[in-house]
Amino acid sequence: MQALDRMGIAHVDWQNDAQSALKAMLARPVHLVISDFNMPGMDGLAFLQAVRSQKATQRAGFIMVTGSADPTLLARGQRLGLNNYLKKPFTPEELRTSIERVVGRL
Repeated sequence: MQALDRMGIAHVDWQNDAQSALKAMLARPVHLVISDFNMPGMDGLAFLQAVRSQKATQRAGFIMVTGSADPTLLARGQRLGLNNYLKKPFTPEELRTSIERVVGRL
């Protein structure tokens, strides 16, 4: 969150699980989702599929954070509409680059 603040990204919402995040996004659509792959109740790919299946959220940029850059996982993500991914651990500069590849220069 601090890295996003330093980049000038002011409107950030944080949810502890994908189901809560999807509910929040349906109530108030967002431009960009940064989601971990490993979450309680629903993994990042299932969350991505849920985001893409809803008219109100389907156009949001989606960056998945994962500890493993497994090519099979990433290929499945791309088929579901993944815009970018970050491999943990990552630096604030890598986060910025990943975001800019989805939304443009900050």
